[in-house]
Amino acid sequence: MNPHITSQPVAQQTSPAFIGASWAALLVGFAAYNIGLWNAEMSLNEKGYYFTVLMYGLFAAISVQKSVRDRLEGILVTNLYYGISWVSVLLTVALLTVGLWNATLMLSEKGFYAMSFVLSLFAAIAVQKNTRDNLQNSKPEQASY
Repeated sequence: MNPHITSQPVAQQTSPAFIGASWAALLVGFAAYNIGLWNAEMSLNEKGYYFTVLMYGLFAAISVQKSVRDRLEGILVTNLYYGISWVSVLLTVALLTVGLWNATLMLSEKGFYAMSFVLSLFAAIAVQKNTRDNLQNSKPEQASY
């Protein structure tokens, strides 16, 4: 057995390019969605509905990423919170789908909202992952006694 090989996985540093691309995707998706809402010819309560779905979706996606990562690292996450996080992500996708299905928007507008929503959710997960990786990599190594 080689004494220099450890059973602990080596955490790789996240590249600045991926970090920048993740933040750019989040900002582009979030800004595009909200600029589209601002310019849309729909009532204020409809705009509020779509904005709330986006914000709830971002929170839910980050909660899922955090819960999954915590479990992988052996940090206690209750099954209830883990389940609620997943249900919340699925619920936001369903709410957006139902809202767009019944909306009196052109098909291209519906596609625009759907794509910017999905881009925002994916980017939020990537940003959370990068943040977690950077925090973990910046911790000083603990000495084993």
